[in-house]
Parts: sequence; C-alpha cells; structure tokens
Amino acid sequence: VIVRRGEDRGWVGECPALPGCVSQGATVEEAITNIREAIHACIEVLNARAQRLHARRPRKTRLIAIRV
Repeated sequence: VIVRRGEDRGWVGECPALPGCVSQGATVEEAITNIREAIHACIEVLNARAQRLHARRPRKTRLIAIRV
C-alpha cells in the first residue's frame, strides 16, 4: 500500500496490486483504515467475478485456486 499526501487536503491510500483500488482519509491512519476496507471490497468483487467465470467454464477445463 502506498499512502501519500492528497492534492487538496488529507491523505490518499492506493494498492498498486489492485488497479483502481484507491481510498482517502483526513489522516494517515484514516487513509490506511479506508484503503484496507477498499482492498477487502475489491477482493470480494474479484472473487464474485471468478465464481461467475467458473460457472460458465467449458467442461474440459479446470479452475485451480492457488495461494500467492
């Protein structure tokens, strides 16, 4: 996670591993709390998309989950 000073006021948190996953807060601590929540939300969306893809996959392929 990258936390930097916002252009106007406050702080911006960004997760480069999840493009578009950005949040902000009035303080560094608030920005960290908010980006943590945003990361959880982004992962939930990605998991939901993966489940939909899994449901539509051809029978001759396998979906294998790996831990990274």
